[in-house]
Amino acid sequence: MKTSTLLFLLLFLCFSAQSQYNKDVKLEPILKTDTTSIGQKIEYPSFANDEVTMLKVTIPPGKSTGWHKHSFPVFAYVLQGTLTVEIEKRKALKFMPNTSFSEVLNTLHNGVNNGKDDVVLIAFFMGEKGKPLSQH
Repeated sequence: MKTSTLLFLLLFLCFSAQSQYNKDVKLEPILKTDTTSIGQKIEYPSFANDEVTMLKVTIPPGKSTGWHKHSFPVFAYVLQGTLTVEIEKRKALKFMPNTSFSEVLNTLHNGVNNGKDDVVLIAFFMGEKGKPLSQH
């Protein structure tokens, strides 16, 4: 497909999404990416029983999620606090309130709250029915 045709199609889809709602409804992009927070290409595994889980995650001050990894895409939005994500063999990343990110795939990481207030985020797990959301 030619680049100009692809560009036209993308612009059409963006305007089409906005036009599907009442003009008083505000659409505000939060995250649009094809890579994780460390640049890994996002790939959706083929599961027999796909399932999306959405969780509100609260990490108290001085606590962490514990080291874990995901074999499927996970997306998060920080509502409150500053989340520090330690990543195996990489520099830690920080996510402030009202920011979003795509978690790393198949890479050990640990979400830490180094602040004085709770870190609260909404996380979307694109997993498989009956399977754990993370591995240690």
